[in-house]
Amino acid sequence: MELCSKTVEEIVKRVLSEYSEGTDGGSLEIPVGISNRHIHLNREGLETLFGKGYELTPIKDLSQPGQYACKEQLTLVGPSMRAIEGVRVLGPLRSKNQVEISVTDSYVLKVKPPVRESGKTEGSAPITIIGPKGTLVLNEGCIIANRHIHMSPSDAAKFHVTDGEYIDVDAFSGTKRTRWFDVQVRVHEQFRLEMHVDTDDANAVGFKNGSKVVPVKK
Repeated sequence: MELCSKTVEEIVKRVLSEYSEGTDGGSLEIPVGISNRHIHLNREGLETLFGKGYELTPIKDLSQPGQYACKEQLTLVGPSMRAIEGVRVLGPLRSKNQVEISVTDSYVLKVKPPVRESGKTEGSAPITIIGPKGTLVLNEGCIIANRHIHMSPSDAAKFHVTDGEYIDVDAFSGTKRTRWFDVQVRVHEQFRLEMHVDTDDANAVGFKNGSKVVPVKK
């Protein structure tokens, strides 16, 4: 039997409704934030690149409280000796230097960064960062960030998940619906509900900032 377009539309709406409504009737949609390549610095790294006593210049608050984009931009260089310029620094300062890029970026730079949780840089790829006052050569520190979801404890309770758990989500609001597996949940009282993906993932499904995913019911 051939289904008319109106019938198909109603089926799709019903399926999406089943995914996006929890047992309490609340929406289980999760907004998405797209993360472009960026750099985190510690105090020593900042002063190597910009000079002694230099301070970051915040220009825009990010979605997660206390995090911000900075005016400062740097150049990345890998073994290919091809540079990626204008890579933004994010604040505040951290305990370790870290560079987050996409798979596409890794092809340009000829580096092989592992997919990691932010902060887990042990044994990751080397990278060179060039600044206006100096050059920072990292023996490790370049990663591709894993897909992850920031949640508050109350959000975690609503979604019935715990910190460090891995879940699957449906990316239904883009132009190419797909399912992402093994998305890490991060829970902290200061976190705001948002899933983070890189530009490769976002472009693959036609996502923009604010697009939505829903957890897959198992």
